Amino acid sequence: MLAQVLTLATLGVILAKTAPILLAAIGGGFTQVGGILNIGLEGMMLAGAFTGIAVGGVTNPFVGVLAAVGGAVLLALVYAVAALVLKADYTVVGIGINLLAAGGTVLLLNVLYGNAGATPGTVKSILPKIDLGVVGDIPVLGRLLDHQTPLVWLALLVVPAYWYLLYRTRFGVHLRAVGEDESAAVAAGIRVGRVRFTAILASGALCGLAGAQLAMSSVGSFNAGMTANRGFIAVAAIIFALGRPVPTLVACLVFGAADAVADRLTLGGLNSSLALLTPYVITVVALVVAAVRIRAAIRSRTRRALQHAPS
Repeated sequence: MLAQVLTLATLGVILAKTAPILLAAIGGGFTQVGGILNIGLEGMMLAGAFTGIAVGGVTNPFVGVLAAVGGAVLLALVYAVAALVLKADYTVVGIGINLLAAGGTVLLLNVLYGNAGATPGTVKSILPKIDLGVVGDIPVLGRLLDHQTPLVWLALLVVPAYWYLLYRTRFGVHLRAVGEDESAAVAAGIRVGRVRFTAILASGALCGLAGAQLAMSSVGSFNAGMTANRGFIAVAAIIFALGRPVPTLVACLVFGAADAVADRLTLGGLNSSLALLTPYVITVVALVVAAVRIRAAIRSRTRRALQHAPS
């Protein structure tokens, strides 16, 4: 059983499984750094997946990806208006976004396709795979990167781009300032609302790409609820990594590996329910570890504040 799971072919599957979680987690990282825990990632991914398939199926996969980004950004715009303009609670708005996407996609499935479960499969909406040629024959690295979709490569490139944006640009400085101390950011002349609004829209765009990768990498169809809580797994990765680029990548790789191994174990004949439970067990463990780390950080800051407080 172990030999069937731990193969070189599994590496490519791990990367493909990691890509949508990583894209959504980096998107959520923007809002997390800006002081907003966006639990609406699941709904934005779902909107992106549906829009990508709906448009890609009648045009081509690249137009479908653009449509996926547009659909998710539209939902992110609703989130931003409700949270920043109408001053609704971030968590409540996130739950509402998830419910809106879940119910809205089922409604659209009924209206457009006469089927509440899934869209018809079509090869027109499937993303092409990048063939590396002789490079693909390189042990480990070749197996990892060969025959992946452009969105998998994009997900890997997003990590250094996210790092650069956070730590080497004016926007990144403002975003971190807003998340660390909103009052100080306002006093420094930073437009908090504009910075957070931009972060939420960026979050939506990356979730749209995540949904497109999920639906258009090989399936070519949309199933109701097909994100299967990957948005919440991305939230767990964000909390664990505190929005930082490299820890977010590592956390997403762990979740992607768990998902890939679960699939392999199912194909190997293991009880499917037990195998599919693996990613969620790891998610719970990650959240517990993150909670312990956050509590320790709070205690450390409190201790330092007491030490420097006037007697």
